[in-house]
Amino acid sequence: MTARTPATAAELFAVAEDLADAARAAILPYFRTEGLGAESKETTRFDPVTEADRAAEDAMRAILAARRPQDAILGEERGRREGTSGLTWVLDPIDGTRGFLSGTPTWGVLIGLTDAAGPVLGLIDQPHIGERFAGGPGRADLAGPHGRRPLRTRPARPLAEAVVFTTFPEVGTPAEGAAFHRLAAQARLVRYGMDCYAYGLVAAGQVDLVIEAGLQAYDIVAPIAVIEAAGGIVTDWRGRPAHQGGRVIAAANAGIHAQALALLADVPE
Repeated sequence: MTARTPATAAELFAVAEDLADAARAAILPYFRTEGLGAESKETTRFDPVTEADRAAEDAMRAILAARRPQDAILGEERGRREGTSGLTWVLDPIDGTRGFLSGTPTWGVLIGLTDAAGPVLGLIDQPHIGERFAGGPGRADLAGPHGRRPLRTRPARPLAEAVVFTTFPEVGTPAEGAAFHRLAAQARLVRYGMDCYAYGLVAAGQVDLVIEAGLQAYDIVAPIAVIEAAGGIVTDWRGRPAHQGGRVIAAANAGIHAQALALLADVPE
């Protein structure tokens, strides 16, 4: 059996759930506490990392070292560990550290698993709210305080009726930002700053599009798995695979994806 068969995927989901539980336990003692410091990973803009980010990734890596030592790991904070199985766990311990530092509950833990063909399964976990979006072979569901329910993306609708999200109003380079804002001007509603939680809302049928630029693999592998399992489509701005990061269109359905591509595909790379 491969990682994409439901039986094997269920075993791998069990590991992913334990990783998410461990990350929750590591992060929540830091959330909304006084005196939590942050270092910036860049000098030209504030790109924060905190003790909570590192503690969560270390907790997840310890579980993988014990239970899946044959698998590779790619983590935002600790880099890459090679493996022999052909599977790679892609970890972002806190996606949305700026939101975390601000006390908003829209950051999340991203746990993805890839093979040579791309994303296999993923979790988007919001520890403070207690919501967990999951997607992969045989599974697309949201578990939280109100129970568990299936995930299903929205049906097709015109862009003029769509809800569109992005994290930063600038959306990458000036050319990328201009293209996004041309698209946004045609939408019914545009919102900013939700980080990975916006991708969960696509899978849950609340949002039609998330448009981003400048992403890394650890930002998008888990959301791709969740959204595609729920019936959506995730590509780059030219319709190609997006699991390595860069420019991303996360769409609820093929119709709204085609409308977004028509407005974004000609932006120079």
